[in-house]
Amino acid sequence: MGMLCAVSFHRYGRLYYLDPGELSPQVGDKVLVPTDDGPEVAECVWAAQWVSEDTDGFPRLAGLAEEEDLRRDEALRRRKAEAKVAAKRLIREHGLPMKVVAVDHVLGGAEGGGERSTIYFTAPHRVDFRSLVRDLGATLHCRVELRQLSARDSARVQGGIGSCGRDLCCATFLTDFEPVTIRMAKDQDLPLNPLRISGACGRLMCCLKYEHPLYQRFQESAPPVGTRVSTPEGDGRVVGHSVPRDSVTVRLDADGSRCSCSRASVCAPRQAHDQHYTP
Repeated sequence: MGMLCAVSFHRYGRLYYLDPGELSPQVGDKVLVPTDDGPEVAECVWAAQWVSEDTDGFPRLAGLAEEEDLRRDEALRRRKAEAKVAAKRLIREHGLPMKVVAVDHVLGGAEGGGERSTIYFTAPHRVDFRSLVRDLGATLHCRVELRQLSARDSARVQGGIGSCGRDLCCATFLTDFEPVTIRMAKDQDLPLNPLRISGACGRLMCCLKYEHPLYQRFQESAPPVGTRVSTPEGDGRVVGHSVPRDSVTVRLDADGSRCSCSRASVCAPRQAHDQHYTP
């Protein structure tokens, strides 16, 4: 057992879990989080509390943010905003098909070296931005790096609201992108309309992966549509599945009506078990 707290660098952004050590941060407190470029200011969104998991592998808070840390963080945010405005202006002037997604900035004096800006962008194809980098360096008076992001990484960085009404999974808790295929949508009987099964990034929604194993297990044991089965209501033919309810829809031979039966009640192994053990 150990103690953990959760912090976020941006409002409604990804949560990072840390060991508070001797500290007791409360919700809303500004804390220092160790990063490769030195401690950065973040906001505590989940107060430190005991958890049952082993916390040895979690990074430890560097401390509570002081006034100097807050001033440095405010200067860092200003520099990010300046870099973003300058990048958008110069991209227009160079006529490049690029869209600025996010900006990272490291102030001078950090362990990683001098002051530098990293600008993340999306583009429909590879872009020659060498002249743009030179102009950005001259405008911002620091070293500038440009990195192109994929559609999924762009959605993760920018964040947003999904069709479910919640914050995007990739921007909150997903740590990596698992392969998502159109077969997963077909297995779940979803409409193959790109507008219905695509996320904010324009790719197939990551959540198609969540329930897919449940549908696979159901299809392995449930009678396929069209199969004749015996139900507690009488004999009939399977005309539909309801995976969330773990049931099948059967059209009865007697009067043509439909009934919903649990998957176990129409599967051969369960029927054989009942016939063998029921007196």
